[in-house]
Amino acid sequence: MRRADTAQSAEGGTAERGPVQVITRAAAILRALEDQPAGLSLGQIAQRVDLARSTVQRIVAALEAEKLLIAASPTGRVRLGPTLLRLASSVQSDFVSLCRPFLVKLSAELRETVDLATVKRDYLVFLDQVIGSQRLRLVSAIGETFPLYCTAPGKAYLAQLGNDAIEELIGRNYPVRTPATLTTFDALLQDLRRVRRSGVAFDREEHAPGVCAAGVVLRDSLGNYVGISVPVPAQRFYGRETVIAEHLLATKRAVEDQLEAAAA
Repeated sequence: MRRADTAQSAEGGTAERGPVQVITRAAAILRALEDQPAGLSLGQIAQRVDLARSTVQRIVAALEAEKLLIAASPTGRVRLGPTLLRLASSVQSDFVSLCRPFLVKLSAELRETVDLATVKRDYLVFLDQVIGSQRLRLVSAIGETFPLYCTAPGKAYLAQLGNDAIEELIGRNYPVRTPATLTTFDALLQDLRRVRRSGVAFDREEHAPGVCAAGVVLRDSLGNYVGISVPVPAQRFYGRETVIAEHLLATKRAVEDQLEAAAA
């Protein structure tokens, strides 16, 4: 019988081969520090990633040397460093460039504005926009932020989460923005059930009067959620929801195919 060779770690367990194991552990430490602007202590990190403090200390020191982590306090807390920000910015820029032709095509097909946004905790940030050819058209500023609960790409993202995760992220009651805004957790969940079935979310004048939208989400090459949406003046939206949704889903599939090809 063939027997698989295993490496024994210094902590007494069976481990993957050295370099792969170190990369896996370093990635776990970086993920533990996500959304921790005040940083974490070595002990806190060790608890979150289930590693010995001495192991965490060695890996953190190596990550600090590359500026992937930096000191967050004089007491030993660390947080994500500027090198990661530069890398993430480069990937985000590449993703926007990859998406751009698909956004242009979608805008030409529908003659409407098309937006690309990324999810940041409990809000959206707009990354790119192709302005539609209609005389009456909707435009948002790049870098502008929008809430999740009353926007099409925001609801498309929420539909990817479990109900408990949604409640933890945005709570159970939401500010009124228009008479159509869904302001309670239960009402929002009812809408999200439809989104989960169809893959497309709709904003029917919930964020702003006279403004509707349809949206989908997908993951970029780093696994981050991004949204593609089509905002439309209300007078051109009602009755066109199915057509807009079909074009959005086709665009999502095309972008995902391109990402898969790029990663191959």
